[in-house]
Amino acid sequence: MDKKPLHTFVVLAYKESPYLEECVKSVCKQHYNSNAIIATTTDNKYIRSIAKKYGIPVIVGNHKNIGGDFDFAVSCGKTDLVTVAHQDDIYEPNYSNEVVSKYLKTPAASIIFTDYYEIRNKKKVHANKNLRIKRTLLLPVRIKNTAKSRMLKRSVIRFGDAICCPAVTFVKKNCPKKIFESKFQCNVDWHAWERLSRLKGAFVFVNKRLMGHRISNESTTTDIIKKGIRTKEDLEIYSRFWPKLIAKMITKLYRNSEKSNDL
Repeated sequence: MDKKPLHTFVVLAYKESPYLEECVKSVCKQHYNSNAIIATTTDNKYIRSIAKKYGIPVIVGNHKNIGGDFDFAVSCGKTDLVTVAHQDDIYEPNYSNEVVSKYLKTPAASIIFTDYYEIRNKKKVHANKNLRIKRTLLLPVRIKNTAKSRMLKRSVIRFGDAICCPAVTFVKKNCPKKIFESKFQCNVDWHAWERLSRLKGAFVFVNKRLMGHRISNESTTTDIIKKGIRTKEDLEIYSRFWPKLIAKMITKLYRNSEKSNDL
């Protein structure tokens, strides 16, 4: 008799993304027998048809902000490990196998995250300016793989949001119930990592490109960047690590990297 899986993918679906089925297909074809669920606040026939095709349940919530949506998605997973899969992204077949393996070796982790590649114009991009910068920021965990101390965890995110949100798996027992809850529109994930960095629980890194993050001019992140909301939120997060003047200088430098989100 098979053991109950330790890991769940919760696919966070919104309206009618043309990439949703590709995402669902990738989480259902894992080498490890992960659970799969669709969570949504916009229940519709399109989402239901894909769920039916792949034989996975749909759980409907009624949250009205991004942070609430993510916390709701995490709560839907009832296993030790939960990955919130963004509907536009895809996962390599060995993603959950690698994450579960790391968890069994480091059960005190709060998050386990992998390296990733970008999907631009339907092509996999493994290296560009944006990815090189993030991998440089991740050097502390690329070398050691595990950051246990508060100082080391914060060193990974003090110069920018180097952790790709859909590449993250949460160890639920070592995380608060409300991980993402905040006023932020763009930096809900960076806020979450900063918050978790001050709590018990290691940051564990899998130095393999095990998922693909889609970059689209129609994405919410791209729209927020164009409206200037990102810059304001960046300054607020940087001010948690640095004196105000230095935070302003870093924000100005970091703003240039936002251009890499355009196709």
